[in-house]
Amino acid sequence: MLKRPSVTPPHIGRLTTGPRNAITDVAGVAVGHATLADGPIQTGVTVVHPHSGDIYRDRVPAAATVLNGFGKSIGLMQVAELGALETPIALTNTFSVAAVAQAQIRQCVAANPQCGRRLPTVNPLVFECNDGYLNDIQAMAITEEHYLTACAAAGPVFAEGAVGAGRGMSSFGLKGGIGSASRRAPIADGSEYTVGALVLSNFGRPSQLTIAGRAIGPLLEEKLASTAQAPDEPEKGSIILIIATDAPLDARQLRRLSLRAGAGLARTGSVFGHGSGDIALAFSTAYRLPQDPAHPMPSVAVLHDALLDPLFQAVADSAEQAIIHSLWHAETVVGRNGHRRQALLDVMAGQLSTSPEQRT
Repeated sequence: MLKRPSVTPPHIGRLTTGPRNAITDVAGVAVGHATLADGPIQTGVTVVHPHSGDIYRDRVPAAATVLNGFGKSIGLMQVAELGALETPIALTNTFSVAAVAQAQIRQCVAANPQCGRRLPTVNPLVFECNDGYLNDIQAMAITEEHYLTACAAAGPVFAEGAVGAGRGMSSFGLKGGIGSASRRAPIADGSEYTVGALVLSNFGRPSQLTIAGRAIGPLLEEKLASTAQAPDEPEKGSIILIIATDAPLDARQLRRLSLRAGAGLARTGSVFGHGSGDIALAFSTAYRLPQDPAHPMPSVAVLHDALLDPLFQAVADSAEQAIIHSLWHAETVVGRNGHRRQALLDVMAGQLSTSPEQRT
């Protein structure tokens, strides 16, 4: 699952990456998957842990931007109001949101028996995309066990492509899925911070695909048409973009970061189509917000707004890179009713440069 493609993906922008070029380059962040790949069942769960402790007790600041609201996520309203995460971030298919949210609640209650009694209720946070082309979404195959499996598997090294929540996803008429990337952002005050992105990529029409500034779409459209793959249909997909950083930012500033994920998304050819649920969430690991009012809130010196541009650049570049990685690492998958999505590297064999093409 962790095998890397032999063709090197292009590096986006001038900023350097972290050691893994993944969201887990932000210290403390962990990612895990549970993948279901059995005939018509092609789906899964992916979780992002902001830190290794009890996030219900020690929350992290966060904020989200809804670029296009054609989505069925749960938990965004409280994140917008309170500016904090109190569960791991979970990704799955559209019809499994309720099952995963219930699993998050049970997990929290098991660790905090007074949750919903003496302690406040917990805000589950589940994002979704519709994998119904490849996956029998009506089977509602995801259970609490799969969420817990993904949590148990979480670590700094994880697979990308057709894994976890990304197993049944499609992008640009190709196999989509999970992608990740990171960038180091030097700040004018002499500090340096890491920004990481993870995407659940399930959006885009073949004609739109742009990779590192190169319009791949027209050639891709021709190749898919020649193999009797899906035509250039109206936008029906979605994308979830998760941004992590170790920069000390408050929820207002994190919302500004989340908005810049849309810049990276647009560079790949997306126009945030009518039927696409495009949501970005950003969180910081620089400090924690205690659930218990007896514990004092942290006194944090956040970055000055005038210093945020390098972080904005890092968000846009890492989000774009993560989308490219979701395509680059995917494998061809056959699912429900024989539906098939080919991997980018299978369809475009010999058409993608083996040397990194850098766009500045």
